[in-house]
Amino acid sequence: MKPYKSYFIGINLKQPLFLITICLSIFSGQLLAQTDYGDIENWAAHPWKHDPSDSLPKALQANYVIDSSVDVFFIHPTSYTQQTFDQWNASLQDAVLNKKTDESSILYQASVFNASCRVFAPRYRQANLKAFYLDSLTAKPYFDTAYADIQTAFQYYLEHFNGGRPIIIASHSQGTLHAARLLKTFFDGQNLNNKLVCAYLIGLPVPINYFTHIKPCTNEFATGCFVSWRTYKDGYIPERVFQESFKAVVVNPLTWTMGDSIASADLNKGAILRNFNKIVPHAVNAQVHGNVLWSSKPDVPGKIFFTQKNYHIGDINLFYMNIRENIATRIRLFWK
Repeated sequence: MKPYKSYFIGINLKQPLFLITICLSIFSGQLLAQTDYGDIENWAAHPWKHDPSDSLPKALQANYVIDSSVDVFFIHPTSYTQQTFDQWNASLQDAVLNKKTDESSILYQASVFNASCRVFAPRYRQANLKAFYLDSLTAKPYFDTAYADIQTAFQYYLEHFNGGRPIIIASHSQGTLHAARLLKTFFDGQNLNNKLVCAYLIGLPVPINYFTHIKPCTNEFATGCFVSWRTYKDGYIPERVFQESFKAVVVNPLTWTMGDSIASADLNKGAILRNFNKIVPHAVNAQVHGNVLWSSKPDVPGKIFFTQKNYHIGDINLFYMNIRENIATRIRLFWK
């Protein structure tokens, strides 16, 4: 089973299989009580507490101006990556895992929104990374459990925190699996879509026809649309991508278009790599190539020893400053 594939192109399950799925969910202990998002500890990032999403790279601290007229609902990627585990869905009370989430995706990814948005990022019973490699029927209850938390958190956010404010939906990896489902349920063809500034659905493929009404953004100024990409070293395409039967949306984060011309590294305004406090300008170029985004090897000392071809972990970080600027641009155009 190829990871990710069936979750975005859809499965027409027959009723007996659906019932089996529910039974699997019940007997695996996944149908649990709703998570209480009135408890601020169940938020990895929240404007009412200080958390890593409030952090700024040192170079940005002197001229930091907050414009928080818009909210971002950020769904973090998989941090539950243990190879051995007792349950397929993470516990929200796992302090070690929560710390790992906070010091990775909340710091290095959610923080990109903090100049322009109030940041809301729920903790959720994320599925273990290995769930992506199960067949879709077996994996479904684990991802459903994770999504149930996301939906509960978003409904709580709407009822208690939103107050009619515009919204950005943002995500990475497993978070994008749930964010796309959330958009389809709450925004696509719904009144709430009028409040959507943009959706940043990063790290997993989103088919071009996944939504009925929400379209891909075709330039840096468009609003009410979504962008998506997943990054690999130029010249490399993993086997599972060759086997995809759908056209994925791929937007170049250096040009914010879907054209396939190479965007020079000169357009890259800064990446955040291992050192959060160091902005690396012109770190990589970028080019849309079929269903993926290609980039050059990060231009940093010691890059000769960097042999990784899958840049999934850097989908946001490699384009940190461009994303940060684009968020502000789309918000400005949304208000106009």
